[in-house]
Amino acid sequence: MHICLFDIDGTLIDSGGAGQHSILHMLEDEFQVAAPIEGIPTAGRTDHSIMVDLFEYFKIENTSANRKRFEAGYLRLLASNLKTRQGRVLPGIRDILDTLAEHEHVDLGLLTGNFEQGAHQKLTHYDLHHFFEFGAYGDHHADRNDVAHEAIRQIQLRHAPELLTQATIWVIGDTPSDITCARAIGAQVIAVATGVYPLEELEKCKPDYLFAHFEEIQPVLSLFAPPPVTF
Repeated sequence: MHICLFDIDGTLIDSGGAGQHSILHMLEDEFQVAAPIEGIPTAGRTDHSIMVDLFEYFKIENTSANRKRFEAGYLRLLASNLKTRQGRVLPGIRDILDTLAEHEHVDLGLLTGNFEQGAHQKLTHYDLHHFFEFGAYGDHHADRNDVAHEAIRQIQLRHAPELLTQATIWVIGDTPSDITCARAIGAQVIAVATGVYPLEELEKCKPDYLFAHFEEIQPVLSLFAPPPVTF
């Protein structure tokens, strides 16, 4: 049994900057702030942690009401920006998911820093949503390792304990944070340099497998080959 936990941005899709564009305009619409954002990285982080940093940067009170305003405003703009930005499904991804979805011994899920509804919007827009029946998201956790532990809890709800003892859990992502959170749950890691981090920087984090891209799908699929038939 293989359980594959996919990151979204930079791994499955390139949204053409729809997420970041939505955050910037939401800050103007909801909180009337428009100063340039410096020193707040986004790749590999949770939306919750980005939100908290932005509140601190702009001196916005971190209240439940403001967090709801932030998320609702962001999701509203994301829905429209996904339609207008020049995004795409990254090369090889659709073929990889099509093939893995046909295997009974492979279970596909998400491990992403996106707000859950943001993840659903992105995957629905790019017609990838149907591949994933479960996931762990960045709504409540600042630390991506905590999102990984939530993914484990989701897996435990889906599969019998005796099956899990024989399963291999994989995290597939494009940032050092994907590699780190995979190690936090004892998972194997496939890193791909289709996001903002170059191959050399990902290599320093020592993933189990490292790809420049997924354009050649067979080397990836070979890691999940069906078990041999025995009689």
